[in-house]
Amino acid sequence: MKKLLAGILFFGALTIHTSAQELRCNVQVITNQIQGTNKQKFTTLQRAIYEFMNGRNWTNHVFQSHERIEANIMINLTEEISSDEFRGTIQIQSRRPIYNSSYKTVLFNYMDNNLHFRYIEHETLEFSESQHLSNLTSILAFYAYIIIGLDYDSFSLNGGTEYFQKAETIVSNAQNATERGWKSFESNRNRYWLAHNLRDSRYASIRQFNYRYHRLGLDRMTDRPAEARSEIAESLELLQRVYREKPDPFMHLLQVVFDAKSDELVNVFSETNPEEARRVVAVLREVDPSNTPKYQRIQQQ
Repeated sequence: MKKLLAGILFFGALTIHTSAQELRCNVQVITNQIQGTNKQKFTTLQRAIYEFMNGRNWTNHVFQSHERIEANIMINLTEEISSDEFRGTIQIQSRRPIYNSSYKTVLFNYMDNNLHFRYIEHETLEFSESQHLSNLTSILAFYAYIIIGLDYDSFSLNGGTEYFQKAETIVSNAQNATERGWKSFESNRNRYWLAHNLRDSRYASIRQFNYRYHRLGLDRMTDRPAEARSEIAESLELLQRVYREKPDPFMHLLQVVFDAKSDELVNVFSETNPEEARRVVAVLREVDPSNTPKYQRIQQQ
């Protein structure tokens, strides 16, 4: 792999740094809504999560330091149910560098509102690919594989399949868990549907978009901007195909794309010609109507 990864995106001041394997993942645990408790255990938890994400070998590949995938995890604990049981949210971001530039594009920007786990201070965070040992480590491992899979997909067509399979296995192992987020009937926007859609052939065009948008589009923007924009414009039709073939309520994966890319798409087409702008805006207004005011700026520039 010849990936030029460098730099760190910070969530806040309480970020811990140690060595890493595939991931360069910053972790922040926020506990502002939890009062009158031992705050030291949350500092310990933050370090344990950081070491769990960055100290493991998630793949069989060898990563150089500059190749590590940049990611960020922000955990906001809103409720201390007991001394060792907590509830809150987890936000995950990952980025990837663009060839021959200093720009880094967001691959994944996801908020999971179903964070519920047990943790005893100083306990070892254990994870097994074959069974659900801990809700916390299953969630962390799930997102580690999603991050890696999306990164690999952006460099080679369907390159992340192995890691999406691993994420789906974690979902299967957690079907008897009492905590929410793992089951299809609980919501149409949760970990179950994220893993399912990434592996569903009916959404294969979204993964093809991921590759074309990044490798054939953004990676060529510095040297051949007009051709790169044209490739991205054509790749948007892949999202349109999915939208038309499988509409709501099972469009979770399509929304994940726009959560990461809507602002960037406006910037990409800020210097396009009127005809391409018209065509791009028409597609985006159809497949992502909630962001229509944002996309209209493309034609106004």
